[in-house]
Amino acid sequence: MGDRNTVMPGTIVWRDLTVGDAETVRDFYTQVIGWDTRPEEMDGYEDYHMIAPGSDETVAGICHARGINADLPPQWLVYVIVEDVDASANRCRELGGDIVTGPREMGTGRFCVIRDPAGAVLALYAPGE
Repeated sequence: MGDRNTVMPGTIVWRDLTVGDAETVRDFYTQVIGWDTRPEEMDGYEDYHMIAPGSDETVAGICHARGINADLPPQWLVYVIVEDVDASANRCRELGGDIVTGPREMGTGRFCVIRDPAGAVLALYAPGE
């Protein structure tokens, strides 16, 4: 997803779709859009990197709603870089939003999913050092 040295706060750095049946949804998008896929081994199952046609570029992920992803909503979720996930989550609450999940560790960084006052969700992500 990038690191603090190359990605500025406010930048959208990733897109995920977390669903109960990732294989069916993966196959749907390969047929509708033409994405190729590459499996990503998880803890006893696979999630999927969706790759732009004719390239090696991973443009999104399709994930199973299992483990740490069990409480994520089944919609396309964009991840936006912030300086401090915890501070941004607190500010979200102060402004009438709420937290869907997190803040918690993800790899070397931290993330959380927020819901804005209109009900839309967005992931906040701070890469590790």
